Amino acid sequence: MPTAAWIVLAIVVVIVLYAVTLYNKLVRHRNLVREGYSGIDVQLTRRSDLIPNLLETVRGYAAHEKALFADIAERRASSISAGSIADKAVADKALTGALGRLFAVAEAYPELKADANFRALQADLSEIEDQLQMARRYYNGTARDYNIVVESFPNVLVAGSLGFKKEPFFELADPATAAVPKVAF
Repeated sequence: MPTAAWIVLAIVVVIVLYAVTLYNKLVRHRNLVREGYSGIDVQLTRRSDLIPNLLETVRGYAAHEKALFADIAERRASSISAGSIADKAVADKALTGALGRLFAVAEAYPELKADANFRALQADLSEIEDQLQMARRYYNGTARDYNIVVESFPNVLVAGSLGFKKEPFFELADPATAAVPKVAF
């Protein structure tokens, strides 16, 4: 076999090894991104499941706050039905704001703040918000790493042709809404 044929064969082998390695790396990073998104989804679901109990507890003390309860129920429904990452971020922002207003109403009722069930629900919500913040950070970190692999040269030439696309970050438009709702006793 002539030397030129060996050189061509070596180049083909290197290209195939590069493509296989890159493909496996992209799949691994994509799965990490999906895992990260799943963590956010789990925490959003936990928070949505907790909200009806919280609303019922507050409703007994603040029956005249019907508009707020309706708003929270609507925000919860939109949070549950949101499909894309961007839609989930918008719904999360709106729900966080509504919960902040709920706790502001709760401040006006000292007997509510003293209620053991309400305090337990507030503590659960605070824990879920902390877990949600960690899940967002994990997801955004994995999305960043994946996007770097997808968009780096020469990977970008191969990734696009294999169907790997840039993943969006889970961002809240207003940094103030990213804060955990105030939980005061």
